[in-house]
Amino acid sequence: MDLPSLIFLGAQIISSVTVGNSTPAAAPPVEMHTTELQLVECTNAERVRHGLSPLVLDPGLLQSARRHAAWMTRNRVLRHTSAAVAENIAMGQPTTAHAIQDWMHSPGHRANILNRSYTRIGVAGYRAPNGTVYWCQQFLR
Repeated sequence: MDLPSLIFLGAQIISSVTVGNSTPAAAPPVEMHTTELQLVECTNAERVRHGLSPLVLDPGLLQSARRHAAWMTRNRVLRHTSAAVAENIAMGQPTTAHAIQDWMHSPGHRANILNRSYTRIGVAGYRAPNGTVYWCQQFLR
């Protein structure tokens, strides 16, 4: 993805993430930035803490969340996507922990994170040149 004016949060790329029920040998590896991995891990920790199954990374949702977070960052606007997904967005939180905390304190966002029917997730976080971070989580059944 060519995002010259955007900075991905987290420089490290994780390239051996298991997708769905696939093993790394059966599916092409999904490259994730450290921040994306942290978003998925923190989201799943909240779900498990509330007795729910963890969400599975969906490569299509990952790309969709990245596109939308990049769009919000480029345009400096917080707006939901028109894609047919459940979505949590935020801006200004400096870390993944802050973003998850804010979402968990908002009834609508919390409902998305703790929705039993969702099984898949895609996430992204981008920092604008002025330092503002734009976050996106997308969910599907």
